Amino acid sequence: MIELGVHEIAGIAADDVRAFAEKAGADDDVLLVVHPDRAPASALAPLLRRDDKPGFVVTDMRDVDAFAPSGIELPDSPLYFVTGIDRGDHMSNWSPEEALPALTEAGRTPLALAEGIHWVLQQPSVLERNRCFMTIGSRLRKANGALDARTPAIWISNGTGRDGRERRDAPKVGWCWWGNRHTWLGFASTTGRESR
Repeated sequence: MIELGVHEIAGIAADDVRAFAEKAGADDDVLLVVHPDRAPASALAPLLRRDDKPGFVVTDMRDVDAFAPSGIELPDSPLYFVTGIDRGDHMSNWSPEEALPALTEAGRTPLALAEGIHWVLQQPSVLERNRCFMTIGSRLRKANGALDARTPAIWISNGTGRDGRERRDAPKVGWCWWGNRHTWLGFASTTGRESR
């Protein structure tokens, strides 16, 4: 994260990030996340890489940073840990509407978009073609209080349409409809968040 300059985006000293990361110890099942208030998705997405191609946010999601945590609580800390992450492959071809109650019943909460981006930044191999994921812990609330029907997801571009051929195989932050199913998207979730 320091090599990518995430700490600079967040306005956090590199030594402070290292000191916080040391609290995780040798636990491999811990993801370090910068709170989205400090490092928004629009700033993090271009840092994603796949085959040397930078990540991007789809053109019709200019409001990506307005997708805030919904139904989940993030620690009130600039840095925090996420534990027990699962990509949710077993929920491929489920809609977000179907997946959310199943995750809740299993004692899990969906990842927020920023958490999903941090996961791919730190472990790029989790983003595989036909094995990508939604981050339905982030939703956009409209002015009237209703939730927008779009739900954020991270997948690999095919380089078609507005993405452009040059972006084929690049990591992509996009969205899907709340009621739609996709065979290649699971639902990333976690068992816990903490600032330690």
